[in-house]
Amino acid sequence: MTTTEKIKEIKSRLGEDLLILAHHYQKDEIVALADFVGDSLKLAQYAEKNKRAKYIVFCGVHFMAETADMLTEDDQLVFLPAQSAGCPMADMADIAQAERAWEILTKEFDESIIPITYINSRADIKAFCGKHGGSSVTSGNAPKVMKWGFEQGKRILFLPDMHLGRNTAKEMGVPLENMASYDRIKGTVDYVCPKEDVKLILWNGYCHVHHAIKPEMVENARQLHPNAKIVVHPECPYEVTSISDGYGSTEYLINVVKNAPSGSEFVIGTEGNLVKRVARENPDKKVYILDNKSYCINMNKTTLENLLETLEEIEDGDFSRQITVSKSVTENALVALKNMLSL
Repeated sequence: MTTTEKIKEIKSRLGEDLLILAHHYQKDEIVALADFVGDSLKLAQYAEKNKRAKYIVFCGVHFMAETADMLTEDDQLVFLPAQSAGCPMADMADIAQAERAWEILTKEFDESIIPITYINSRADIKAFCGKHGGSSVTSGNAPKVMKWGFEQGKRILFLPDMHLGRNTAKEMGVPLENMASYDRIKGTVDYVCPKEDVKLILWNGYCHVHHAIKPEMVENARQLHPNAKIVVHPECPYEVTSISDGYGSTEYLINVVKNAPSGSEFVIGTEGNLVKRVARENPDKKVYILDNKSYCINMNKTTLENLLETLEEIEDGDFSRQITVSKSVTENALVALKNMLSL
């Protein structure tokens, strides 16, 4: 019996007690076994709505499993097959840095700051934002949440991804010169406009996969594929999104190709597993990847083998791969998550 067949057998035995969630960046063999596949927003919404499954196995990275644990019921257990699957971007903002930043920034700009954290962040960073009346955000609902944030206070602290923050605010009409940059290592804030005109403070974190996509790659793609539309993820630098034909969340990238006329051509700037899947699912269109090196090492840590091991352990009552978040952190983090999901 193959590993895939063994997984399907356990799924059959556990029935509705088991729910396997997978992010779009997972490998095809993992996606094929998932009960639900989506981007961060859809996975968060699905986890919150599901009330039946006793065991939720999250094929993704650590912060995603944390989010699922906080949004689900106390008697629902969340597991992460690849225990070492972290997120370098999430690691670019820890609670000590956030508290130091809050002290520095509130002294600089008074109390009129609303903290908003990308869902790609640690649970205690979400709790930090909830404690200070802020919200979490995904690439799929960033404009809605940022609009809400501006309505709450004079300016926003956006962490940890500077690119998503900058791209979203610029699209909403905030000039680049009204954005400040906060250096998490040095503890310094830089801006060029008068202090009272600062609308957005950007934490200097980023996704290493999308940060590596450069403007010259877009220019080269235009020469190689003159009939193609170039669409990228908003975690890419502004210098890339500003010269692309469009940008948006993972769901946007999937749907823009899916809904295009037959014969259309696209160059997509995001994680490679997703681009290859979009190409296969749209055989009547030509789909190319913008950067052949765009692969997330951590997303690829989930394998058929560690997924099977997780399911076997669950059946044996071994919950060593369970992901839990403390009650105190969950309480404040849920404020940020609920603010996001309510929008």
